[in-house]
Amino acid sequence: MNQFIKIRRELHQIPELGFQEYKTQAYLLNYLTTLPLDRLLLKTWKTGLLVKIPGLNPQQTIGYRTDIDGLPITEETNLPFSSQHQAMMHACGHDFHMSIALGVLTYFVHHPIADNLVFIFQPAEEGPGGAEPMLQSKEMLEWRPDMIFALHIAPEYPVGTVAIKEGLLFANTSELFIDLKGKGGHAAFPHQTNDMVIAACNLVNQLQTVISRNVNPLDSAVITIGKIIGGTVQNIIAEKARLEGTIRTLSPESMVRVKKRIEAIINGIATGFECEISIDYGAMYHQVYNHEGLTKEFMQFVNNMNNITLIECKEALTGEDFGYMLKEIPGFMFWLGVDTPYGLHHSKLDPNEEAIAVAIQLLTEYFTFKGNNGL
Repeated sequence: MNQFIKIRRELHQIPELGFQEYKTQAYLLNYLTTLPLDRLLLKTWKTGLLVKIPGLNPQQTIGYRTDIDGLPITEETNLPFSSQHQAMMHACGHDFHMSIALGVLTYFVHHPIADNLVFIFQPAEEGPGGAEPMLQSKEMLEWRPDMIFALHIAPEYPVGTVAIKEGLLFANTSELFIDLKGKGGHAAFPHQTNDMVIAACNLVNQLQTVISRNVNPLDSAVITIGKIIGGTVQNIIAEKARLEGTIRTLSPESMVRVKKRIEAIINGIATGFECEISIDYGAMYHQVYNHEGLTKEFMQFVNNMNNITLIECKEALTGEDFGYMLKEIPGFMFWLGVDTPYGLHHSKLDPNEEAIAVAIQLLTEYFTFKGNNGL
């Protein structure tokens, strides 16, 4: 078995939520101690890591970022290496991302190039958001890359495929939490209450008009309410209700417009149903915008590889906090085909492990080209 498939399977068994990746960090540190420590430098940041491989004649620092957290999902793959942590799963491929990063890092420890390399093992991508505070940390400021790259597994593409585009790749995203509080009471006396189930249902219906009537049809956006909580038992009118959802837009301007409209609708519901409503946008992620020059160069490089197929894809309403790093540092993210019928965040996600070796080869060859290009 490929060493990094074995690592992926071991990491898959210990998924942890954002800023709680203690076992994951310990696993990564333990692996790194097996490498020649005179060839690498280490820093920890919260539950994350930064690993620097000094170049032989550095003119620049090339950064590579991988996320390390899991999701609050109960795994249903029945794999022999399924999650050992109750109600947690690597259902977004971060176990793949880490094993690929370790494979590339290991190669360059033994085969240094001219330029410096910094590998960033970032916590809390799924929430509450680790990229932005990590970017601002003194640890990363000391080793700040001149350019930065990342990948994300893509279930819909076959192994051996890379999908990417210049410019906007992933959307601006925001969580959405809305709490309603009215006056509960007995089901037999509805006139003495302010029913928050009714208020919440009306609010959900009105939220569906925000996109269709406030956003340019040529500028995609989505509001999804994925969860409603309300009431206690069948014969008591609910005093409280809660909506949980997400907002996704292809432009920052549309995000501002959508939120203003949501707040206006909430004020109307509060008045109409004589209740109190509070709103929390939770984690908000900046769009992933690929640097045009670097992306074009990467696409040309991939096209010259015999064993990888390049697809120029469309933008997606997926969210990724790597967008904060790309906002400050030129670089790009690409999709890596892993050929599985189940989508990201699905409890049965089982990516094809052959993609790990494909990604390691691609990245080692590209970084060698990029890191020696100035010589």
